[in-house]
Amino acid sequence: MGRLVITQNSTLDGVVDATGGWFVPQDDGADTPDQLDVVREHMAGQSVFLVGRRTFEEMRGFWPQQAGDTTGISAHLDAVEKAVVSRTLTEPGWANTTVLAGDPVEEVARLVADREGEVGVTGSITLCHALIAAGLVDEYRLFVFPRVLGRGRRLFPDGTDVRLTATGSGRTFRSGVTLLTYRPA
Repeated sequence: MGRLVITQNSTLDGVVDATGGWFVPQDDGADTPDQLDVVREHMAGQSVFLVGRRTFEEMRGFWPQQAGDTTGISAHLDAVEKAVVSRTLTEPGWANTTVLAGDPVEEVARLVADREGEVGVTGSITLCHALIAAGLVDEYRLFVFPRVLGRGRRLFPDGTDVRLTATGSGRTFRSGVTLLTYRPA
């Protein structure tokens, strides 16, 4: 049986919605090699990359076109088994992709039960909200950026009450980003 891991890039005030450009996945000017090493470790542990339709379409429109990508993210996303939760997407147009068209919570629970290793989710705020509410998340990995927006969608919407246990001390990277990891208590 697999584990469901949500990895999000977040502002200090908890915004995970990247609208407005606060998060750039390939910021060439930032000092990120130490952070990228951890991202690569996380990718190596993934047996399935899970996303909602909007995030899938954004990623499909970006990562396959990154011919000079030295991060390894493009290669990973091309090779890894991908699952996209969508009731409207019929042809994913990206190799190794399965469309999960049924009830998102049931589909994801079955996917995690049928796989070894990590089923990793990123972005996909609506999907994450459903998985959190259903109690399916085994671990949270939050890359917290030193930025405050004061607006935007958050990983944990108002009214969410989830008790968490830290799985280690936070790790701060040279860029100022801090990685926090938690499991449900």
